Amino acid sequence: MRKFLVIILTFILVACVAPKKCCGQNFKKYFKFATFYGGLNGGTSISDVDVFSVSNGLQTATVKTPYDYNLALGVRKIARFGYENKAQTFYDGTEQSWSDNANVGKASGLEFLFEIDYKRQQGNEYLDQNHFIRYVDNKYIIKGEYLEDGFADIKYFETSERYRYKVNDKLSFNAGAVQRLSEPYGYDPLAEWVLDNGDIHYTYLALQEGYEVDVAASEYFSPNGDLVATSAEVWEEVVIPTALSDYTARKRNELNLMVQHSVVVGFDYYHYTKTFWTHTWANVMPYHLDIDNEFSYHKYNNGQWIDYSGGLIFGYKHNKHLGTFIEGKANKYWNRTWYDFKIGINYIIF
Repeated sequence: MRKFLVIILTFILVACVAPKKCCGQNFKKYFKFATFYGGLNGGTSISDVDVFSVSNGLQTATVKTPYDYNLALGVRKIARFGYENKAQTFYDGTEQSWSDNANVGKASGLEFLFEIDYKRQQGNEYLDQNHFIRYVDNKYIIKGEYLEDGFADIKYFETSERYRYKVNDKLSFNAGAVQRLSEPYGYDPLAEWVLDNGDIHYTYLALQEGYEVDVAASEYFSPNGDLVATSAEVWEEVVIPTALSDYTARKRNELNLMVQHSVVVGFDYYHYTKTFWTHTWANVMPYHLDIDNEFSYHKYNNGQWIDYSGGLIFGYKHNKHLGTFIEGKANKYWNRTWYDFKIGINYIIF
């Protein structure tokens, strides 16, 4: 929630630093052509799975996964590029546009997206967020973004302020500064539990976390009092790994995130006709300020590193029948890489 408030403050900041022709407008005009939307989507999840056990004779149980759902609430104001068509009449929160990651939008001025998704996917519940705001001028770009995707385990916050140089209406370069929230690196919560022989003092750790052990009855209970194991083998192979995972996640979350300041250079290129289009952008962060923190990535990496992000959207209609397309985006931030891509061919018979 704190990050969401930061995004709102960024929105206010962008509005305040925008040129006079923008600041002179009333608040209503900021939302001109914007769409507020809400949508509930659902469907069947993964199929039921039969599980067999022979601990007390042959037993069969069926693991059922509840249906998936996604409740999306948001507001968006983002101009579509020439190659983009509105997929449906109403926005429902399932829309995705890789071009939102570009530095420059189709239209100059203020664009934004604020969306919260309450979802369940394959039995796991998430609160996902996608907040994005961008102000593009002929001379500068201001942008803020927060993304949280629980299923993909991606979470980051980023703002940037850049000088923009337009070569022409298609190509522009930019350079400036980026601020990103960084998680602690090099912190091992289990280090204090490692014995001289390299083993983990896992039983004492589990007891500290609230687990209870009845050695005489060979019963093991969770912090909630639930019976989770009736043998030492299940305790060590199933319960302990879960306890260690929960412990390390909790200890890492207790550490504050750090703000990483970096230099960024990038470019945007957009060309569109009805038969051929290409849209590409890239950002490179070659230098990062050493914040002199015990758990900074700068110390973890023993010096500088290179982060990058970029995307490519390409389409070509060879004739009335045949068309090909390539779309993709990639990010490398610190030691984490994530990407998406599509490639295909269409042939229309008539």
